[in-house]
Amino acid sequence: MPEKNQSSFRMTALALALVLSACADMSGIAPAKSNLRDAPSLGLSGAEVPVKAQWWRDLGDEQLNALVDRALYGSPSLALAQARLARAQASTQIANSALYPHLSAGVEAERDLFTATSIYPPPLGGSIYNMATVGLNAGWEIDFFGKNRAALNAAIGNVRAAEADAQAARVMLASNLARAWVQWARIQAQSEIAQRTLAQREETLQLVRERQRAGLDTRLELRQSEGGLPEARQQIEALAEQAQLARHAIAALVGEPALAASLKPPELADLHVAAPALNLPANLLGQRADVVAARWRVEAATGDVANAKTQFYPNINLMASAGLSAIGFGRLHESGSEQWSVGPAVTLPLFQGGRLRANLRGKVADLDAAIESYNATVIEAVRDASDQAASSQSIARQQALQRQAQRATQDAYDIAVQRYKAGVGNYLQVLVSESAVLAQKRQGADLAARALETHVALMRALGGGYQADGTAVVRADRSPNAGTNQQ
Repeated sequence: MPEKNQSSFRMTALALALVLSACADMSGIAPAKSNLRDAPSLGLSGAEVPVKAQWWRDLGDEQLNALVDRALYGSPSLALAQARLARAQASTQIANSALYPHLSAGVEAERDLFTATSIYPPPLGGSIYNMATVGLNAGWEIDFFGKNRAALNAAIGNVRAAEADAQAARVMLASNLARAWVQWARIQAQSEIAQRTLAQREETLQLVRERQRAGLDTRLELRQSEGGLPEARQQIEALAEQAQLARHAIAALVGEPALAASLKPPELADLHVAAPALNLPANLLGQRADVVAARWRVEAATGDVANAKTQFYPNINLMASAGLSAIGFGRLHESGSEQWSVGPAVTLPLFQGGRLRANLRGKVADLDAAIESYNATVIEAVRDASDQAASSQSIARQQALQRQAQRATQDAYDIAVQRYKAGVGNYLQVLVSESAVLAQKRQGADLAARALETHVALMRALGGGYQADGTAVVRADRSPNAGTNQQ
């Protein structure tokens, strides 16, 4: 190679190296050194606690089972989640298409007046001719720096997050419906107790009237007894209102408002609850769809950062076209009308006014936010599951104590009835003892409902039966359930 050509080559290579180094100026922009919280750092070390996919069936109510099935089939909230998933999947297909060559065809036909005062010689200049072009255009962006693959990774992360969000919506819908069902059962049980309370107060009023006529009670005791009836009736009416609202809430969750009138009230005593979990499982973070979704958002944000970095480097495209072009439609098929071109196209981002750095800085901030959002989600997940487990165990102990108190009040009531039948006690003592029994029954119904509601909440907090798709991995070395640290 002549010395002059060698010098020119070296200067060109040096200029290209300087341009490339200028293009890749990303100094001073890096993610914060935040760690993704893993199971050991959160104190999750207990044995796995599997949750059935249809855990609500363990409550033992066939009407509830049918309602949940209908809700999971046709709920608008689930349809919305599925629409978001479909949108994310479409974005993934768009990102994936950038990895492959593109081919397009075009046909152009036009009638042009060629200027007579420019480059066109006679007879073209100043004349009108028909122009026709038929051709194929192909292009392929060579992904040397991984820009398109990074965009695909980000899109896949968003799809997996949307999939987990859709599953989280299913878990939330099932738990909300089961909780509303338990609330209605509690209202139904309280209504039965309220009816007995009203009957008991009517009996008390009748007894006080007889005692007043006999001179054993005064008008004060009579008015006090009369005041208890409106209060009892108001309580019954309030419970009836709550029952109607519960019907409407359940029908809305199912997505069929007209269903409210045909629902049969559940019986609290017919619903069952399993023994609470004693320890939080080590696999809790992989069982909860919201945690998995947050982890995939970290993956998506990581892909966005990688894509933003590749924007600093050149784009290299292979371009090719072939076709026919002629002046005059009738000459398009002639052999001399062929034309073609092929060659690379390289674009270098030399000066962008700080746009590329600002874009990278924004994507890095999004990654930091995704990591902290994930950490906040897992901390809240552990708190939620811990609270529900603690409440379940406490309510079980409260129920044991309440049953003891109810047995004591029931024994006192039985003694009062026996004394009344033996003629050594009055009926007022019977009614007072029954009031204590009814109060304990109300408390027992509330505790039974709380135990069921807490069980439902615990099932939701433990993931509600969600299982992450084992194939949903963006990179072979990192998945949402891996529990690794992100620097």
